[in-house]
Amino acid sequence: MRSVGTVLALVVLATVVATFARRWRIPAPSLLVVAGLAVSLLPGTPEIEISPEIIGLVVLPPLLYASAEELSWRELRMVWRPVGVLAVGLVLASAAAVGLVASLVTPLSWQMALVLGAVLASTDPVAVTALGRRLALPPKVQVLVQAESLFNDATSLVLFRVAVGVAVASAAADWGAAGGEFLLLAGGGTLIGAAVAGVVALIRRRTEDPVLETVIALVTPYAAYVLAEAAHTSGVTSVVVAGVVLGGRGDRLTNARIRLQLHAVYGTVVFLLESVVFSLIGLALPAQVRALSDGDQEWPLYALAVAATLIAVRLLWLAPLSAVVQRKGGIQRMNWRVPVVLTWAGTRGVVPLAAALSIPVATKSGAALSERPLVLVLTTSVVVVTLVVQGFTLAPVVRRSGIALEPDHTEREEAAARCSLAGAGIKRLEELSELEAVPDVVLDRLRRGLNARLDAARDRLADSNGTHAPTESADLVYRHLRRDLIAVEAAELQRLYDDHAISDTTRRRLQRSLDLEEARLADA
Repeated sequence: MRSVGTVLALVVLATVVATFARRWRIPAPSLLVVAGLAVSLLPGTPEIEISPEIIGLVVLPPLLYASAEELSWRELRMVWRPVGVLAVGLVLASAAAVGLVASLVTPLSWQMALVLGAVLASTDPVAVTALGRRLALPPKVQVLVQAESLFNDATSLVLFRVAVGVAVASAAADWGAAGGEFLLLAGGGTLIGAAVAGVVALIRRRTEDPVLETVIALVTPYAAYVLAEAAHTSGVTSVVVAGVVLGGRGDRLTNARIRLQLHAVYGTVVFLLESVVFSLIGLALPAQVRALSDGDQEWPLYALAVAATLIAVRLLWLAPLSAVVQRKGGIQRMNWRVPVVLTWAGTRGVVPLAAALSIPVATKSGAALSERPLVLVLTTSVVVVTLVVQGFTLAPVVRRSGIALEPDHTEREEAAARCSLAGAGIKRLEELSELEAVPDVVLDRLRRGLNARLDAARDRLADSNGTHAPTESADLVYRHLRRDLIAVEAAELQRLYDDHAISDTTRRRLQRSLDLEEARLADA
């Protein structure tokens, strides 16, 4: 960046484009990349040089942490085996295929072709989460796509280090040492992330200061990342593990007011960082192309060949894996819709770009690494192709596949859960009425409110256009008892989730509804 003014202009541009993307229901990452490309081609636009340190240290940790917090621990345990196969096997297969194709169709040596394969081998969690946020995918499919992109970093990072060592130091690939390094990166990152999550959980249980809670939440991903990198393990894995652990326990660590504040603050941070980083990808490509030599002018064809290879390998890998999973589930007839959706959802994004930018500019002998600009251009081009082509068409592919959850299904599930919550509240209210320690007028008001909730939920079960009329607080006794009933409803909500009666999405939505009401009671 040349100046603070350039940074501010970029923030304004990214925010405006992302806002319109949300209003037009267009994938924000895809539109941001297109907008960045368009702006970069305007006369007078300054050249943008992206620093790998800025992306790796400033941008990635909070985005990875936010993505990991959205993962459902319950669904993650159900898909850990296919996630492991994809996070290791598919990464290795993609790297080998891209390396082979790049060595055949591009001017890259086989060493730098292997570096390119290692860079592009893993899907990107930031892009996958941003694109899939508005898709009504079944919980297992959504978790599988997100978890794969979050946990394949250790494999791709080990491959990248081996490939760079071969290209820069002209050393032979030591796959035995690579296996040990993989265990160090993945295992060490997991241990450090879990330790950071444990310490943060202890601190957050002992504080109720909203400002301090917000600072802790913002610092947590950076602490996990920096500590893991200092220990020479995977910072990405550490952040992901910390996010998954704390995300599954967030409702038990803080009160409703703080949860709402953290949701608002983190939502703003993620929105700004995603907006800036995806527009940067588009802005940086023209400058990278201008740095190419005259012999690399066919780079668009090279990029398309590499992108097609990634998609083909992903489909060929996912189809038999999906067939095995479906057969174990008792499904005899192969369903091709799931592997197609999983294939199209495997986009590349910020993480591959950060890896490509970290490639050394010279070899150990001091000679310039002349093929680095082409690797950087191909990486950015493939990222752009996947974000634009797959990003703009992912929603239609999901709709055509027929696996997306219908809105009526989600509404019925939520309405049934609301019925259960209201029923638990009424049961608790009857227990209080038997004690005769609460004025009848307060009991009647609470009962009317719960019955109204129950009737509204039943109406929604019969008619998807039903509405929910929240109750209002009146006096101190009413607020105290209503908070007690909210605690009962929250416990019932957790029971429904533990019994697999509702999805994680429904649980989060209803918990937020309870948090909002509890916060209103506290403010009254």
